[in-house]
Parts: sequence; C-alpha cells; structure tokens
Amino acid sequence: MKIYTRKGDDGTTGLLYGGRVAKDSAAIEANGDVDEAQAALGLVRAEAERESELDTLLVTLERDLYVLMAELATAPENRFKLRAGQTLVSAAMVERLEGLIDQLSELFPPVTEFVLPGHDRVSATLDVARTVVRRAERRALALPSSDSQVVPYLNRLSDLLWTMARWQEHGESLPSRRT
Repeated sequence: MKIYTRKGDDGTTGLLYGGRVAKDSAAIEANGDVDEAQAALGLVRAEAERESELDTLLVTLERDLYVLMAELATAPENRFKLRAGQTLVSAAMVERLEGLIDQLSELFPPVTEFVLPGHDRVSATLDVARTVVRRAERRALALPSSDSQVVPYLNRLSDLLWTMARWQEHGESLPSRRT
C-alpha cells in the first residue's frame, strides 16, 4: 500500500464516515492545528524521561487528540455515528483534565506573576504545545458547536499544559494517581 492516493490533488480531503471537503475548510484547518498540537506533545515526550509520570500523561493526551480529530473530521450529517470517548470528545474527558489541573496545581506554589517560558527544555516544550493548542481552540470556534466538547476540551488542555509546565519546573512527583 502506498502512502499517497492522489485523491487530495484536487484540494479536497476525505472525511471520517464519508464525504470530502476543501483542505482549507474550517474543520480541516482546526484539525491541522490539533495535529500540530499532537506533534508538539510528541516533542515534549521526546524530551521527557521515558515511562515517567509525564510520559504516561502525555501519551493519554495524545490519544485524546485522536478522538478530537475524529470528531473534527466528521461531517455534521454523520455526527450521530460518533462514539463518546472513541470518536467524540465527551464531558468526562473535559472533567478528567480539570481533575489533573487541580491535582498538579497542588504540587507547586501559586504563580503570582507572568511566567517567562524557558526554565528548562521540558517546561519550554510544554509552553510551546500550549500555544499550539490555543490556536487550535481559536480555529475550532469557527465550527458549529451545538453539543460539542471540542472547544472546552482544548481550553482545558491548554490550561493543563500550562500547569504541567509549572509542575515540571518544580520537579514534584504526583501523589497516587486517581485518573
């Protein structure tokens, strides 16, 4: 099987569950930014210690972004085919991020001033990933969002990445994981 199909040479791309849209459509633009965010998380993982708490958490977040990209890559008329937590971002996924933010925030003193990124490579790459996620969130705002959790998920993810960067700067281990 070849990696190229030539189907996109006309400026369109295929959607999950069928259909094609322009590669510069709002959904595909947002999906591209989420794809970039996932790659940025991969860069953080490359800097992190393998099989560490951070590495484990990043793998979970990268997998979540596959779910989010599946939702973005589905035409509205096929949305009913999506499954929560598999191809559709669920409220539980957003709540899980909130719990992680709360848990990690307890591991470092409150931040009382603007943070200058660059304390170390891991926290700096987390801050870069956060900015990419913020862009993806802004792009996703252009999409119909009746009951979608995409924007809330991306909003919490950017907050979580900021929190993770501060956590890494302070070097504290997580207490027993509840997630």
